[in-house]
Amino acid sequence: MPHIQLDESLPGIRSLAYYRPDTGKALYQLAQTLLRDSSPLSEDERELIAAYVSYKNSCVFCTSSHAAAARFLYKDEKQIVDFVLDDYKSSPISGKIKALLNIAGKVQADARLVNENDIQLARIEGANDRDIHDTVLIAAAFCMFNRYVDGLATITTTDPAEYEKMGERMGTVGYIPPLKN
Repeated sequence: MPHIQLDESLPGIRSLAYYRPDTGKALYQLAQTLLRDSSPLSEDERELIAAYVSYKNSCVFCTSSHAAAARFLYKDEKQIVDFVLDDYKSSPISGKIKALLNIAGKVQADARLVNENDIQLARIEGANDRDIHDTVLIAAAFCMFNRYVDGLATITTTDPAEYEKMGERMGTVGYIPPLKN
C-alpha cells in the first residue's frame, strides 16, 4: 500500500508522475535524455545499466520494467539481461560493458568507491569519457528513481506480462509521463 494517495492503476513511478505532473515531467525527461537521446552507448546498453543498478538497489518495479525494456531492445539476444543480473562478470557482454557495470555498481554502493583503476580498465576496454560520464549519471539517477519509487511504496505489479508491455512501450515510444484527464 502506498504511503500517500496514488492512482493504484498506475504502478511504480508512473503513479508518482501522475500525482505530481510538474516533477513527473522533469523526471521523465531525464530518463528520456539518459536512456533514449544521443549517446555512444546503445539504448539496450543504457537500459541494461538502469536495470542493473535497480537490481542492486532491490527496486523490484524499476528492475523489472527496465530489464523488460532492455530485453525488448536486445531482441534475439534478450537473455543477456538475465545473465547480467545473475552475474555480469561471466555474462556474454563486451569487456567495455563489464567495466562500465563495475563502475555503475560502485556508484550504486558508494560513488566514492569509483577509482582511477576502474576508469583505466574501462578505457582499456574501449570506453571514452562520454561512456564513463553517461554510466555514472545513469547509475546516480537510477539510485534516485529507485528510492523515490520505493520510498513512497508505490504499487509493484507481479505480472511479468505487464512488465513486458512496459518494456515494449519504453523501447518504442520512450519516456512519456501519464497525463491527467
